[in-house]
Amino acid sequence: MRVVLQRSKEASVTIEGERVGAITHGLVLLVGITHEDSEVEVNEIVEKVINLRIFDDEQGKMNLSLLDTKGSILSISQFTLYGDTKKGRRPSFTEAAKPEAAAQLYDLFNERLVAKGVHVETGQFGADMKVQLVNDGPVTLLVER
Repeated sequence: MRVVLQRSKEASVTIEGERVGAITHGLVLLVGITHEDSEVEVNEIVEKVINLRIFDDEQGKMNLSLLDTKGSILSISQFTLYGDTKKGRRPSFTEAAKPEAAAQLYDLFNERLVAKGVHVETGQFGADMKVQLVNDGPVTLLVER
């Protein structure tokens, strides 16, 4: 499982001209799932994402987590995170999970975030989405398992 995590001041996702999800303070997560992932990886990534100390405290130091700051998440499925560009000019996506398995784990990932008390907005799995983001910092991290 691979997640690109971006600290956000505001973000939204639009599908076919309709805004389907939006947050203010929090994180935008681009979520990629490989064929080897399971509930174990989902649980570990959820814990990592919500507890990473990447938000500023009163002294301007990154000491607070998403939970500490009561931030929200905009979660976007992103199979292209498993695109392999080592050979040729067209990425290979053989490491990305099949859509049926990936959709189930992506849904589980978002359900687990909600179960931890986080407000989660999402796009639509497999849709052509337009994501807008005001990256705060900018802070962008890659979280993998």
